[in-house]
Amino acid sequence: MLDIGCGGLAEHAARHNDAQVVGLTSSREQAQLARECCAGLPVDVRLQGDRELDGRFDKIASVGMFEDAGRNNDAAFFDTAARLLKEDGLFLLHTIGPSADSPVNDPWIDRDIFPNGELPNAERLAQALRSRFVFEDWHAFGPDYDRTLMAWWANVEQAWPALADAGYDARFRRMWRYYLHCSAGSFRSRHDDLWQLVLSHPGGRSETYRAPR
Repeated sequence: MLDIGCGGLAEHAARHNDAQVVGLTSSREQAQLARECCAGLPVDVRLQGDRELDGRFDKIASVGMFEDAGRNNDAAFFDTAARLLKEDGLFLLHTIGPSADSPVNDPWIDRDIFPNGELPNAERLAQALRSRFVFEDWHAFGPDYDRTLMAWWANVEQAWPALADAGYDARFRRMWRYYLHCSAGSFRSRHDDLWQLVLSHPGGRSETYRAPR
């Protein structure tokens, strides 16, 4: 399995599904944390980009990373995924997307949270993917992400004494509370959604994919 933008999924797949995983990240801090979490597991965490990778994989996953790629990189990203995926393999793309096109990023989000991030709408994804992959499944579960974001905030509040000791100040606490609550509201209102797409090579699979629900 290839985990593009690796982290918790690589650990889970190796620990609970006996997967052998190659994880890619461009962040030194993320690579260090992933290696610590995956110690003793068959996970190879690499500080490199996906375009530099060779080989073929049974499964590829990209969770919460595509939003940072930018639309100018759509073709290169999906061409690389198609090259690395075995003919009968499956590619999971997990991404946030707006209910309508949002060409202008929120200035505050762009400055303080996700510099250069961009949420892909459904039309953009379909246009980029339809000539490269078969759509096996497209699952929307935005309301679940609302609950996830509120659980994250509860975790921050519970851990705040330790975070304060680690150097996080009151400004960061306010900023993170505002960000998590605004994000939860965007999913609660269905302004934004969370999608998981399961993709395969055209003509590559002899079996029907059965989506678990």
